[in-house]
Parts: sequence; C-alpha cells; structure tokens
Amino acid sequence: MSLKFIFISSKFEFTNIKCTSLDPDFSNFEYCRLKSVNRTYKYITLKVNLYKIPITKVRVNFAFLKRYNGYQPFLYNISVDACKVLKNPKSNPVFGFFHSLFRDSSNMNHTCPFNHDLIVDKLSAEFVNTQVTKVLPFPLGSYLFHSIWLADNIRRAEVKVYGTIS
Repeated sequence: MSLKFIFISSKFEFTNIKCTSLDPDFSNFEYCRLKSVNRTYKYITLKVNLYKIPITKVRVNFAFLKRYNGYQPFLYNISVDACKVLKNPKSNPVFGFFHSLFRDSSNMNHTCPFNHDLIVDKLSAEFVNTQVTKVLPFPLGSYLFHSIWLADNIRRAEVKVYGTIS
C-alpha cells in the first residue's frame, strides 16, 4: 500500500483598488493605486489628505463580498466605532482581523485622534495572501473588500479593494 500526499495551495492577488472621497472639503485621495512590480510582487498604496483635523470620531462599515453573479455578501458586513476598537482591539475580533491586514503598512495603527494624513504604504499581496489562505482560509474566487469611512457620523470616503484567490 502506498500513500499519496496531495498539497493544495492557493494564492491571493490584488486585481484593483478604487478610492472615492465623498466629501472633498473634508478629505481627498492624493493617490490610490495598485502597483505591479513584476509577476510575483504587487502592492497597494494610498494617501488620504485630511483637511479638518483632529478627527476624534471614526466609524467604519466594511463588507466582504464574493463574486457569484455580481458581488454578493460573504461572511461579514459590520460597522464599528474605530476609535473604541483601536483602544480595545479584543472587543471586535473581526475588525481586528481586517485591520491587521493593513495595520503594519499604515499609520492608522494608533487610537484617536488622527492629526495627520492617512497612508497605506506598499501593502503587499504576499502578506494578505498569508492571512487569507493560511491564517483564516477563504474559498477560491473573486472578492471585494468594501469599506465606508465616516467621521462625525458623515460619510467621508469609500475604498474598494478587489482581489482573487486562485
């Protein structure tokens, strides 16, 4: 009798990013782009210029969607008081997981208030790949991470990150 080992691996790749300022008097995206350095290294980078600081009240609504026949809800659609969760990360592990995807690549890694422009710098697909295929595995397919950022209970920005797991 012989044993056969089958290794199944999956890979996450960014496919697009779209950033929209919903209140240009409050903030604007200086840049928001997906950069493909070569066939194996892709990253996203963005900078939000904030015009009315300090920001002391931040809510985030994020939804994780999967493409079936159009993008449909998949697993999560939640809203959180980001200032409270950043102060006590264990209060919302779902938000904590998604925040951990970009925390180390950004300057959004502290509690409120935010007195500076917000930056996500070179968030690599390889890092996200580890999180969504090994730490918390997701099924193969195309995904959309859709987030709406509110300050003082007013919708200020929308960020959509598209990717595939193959």
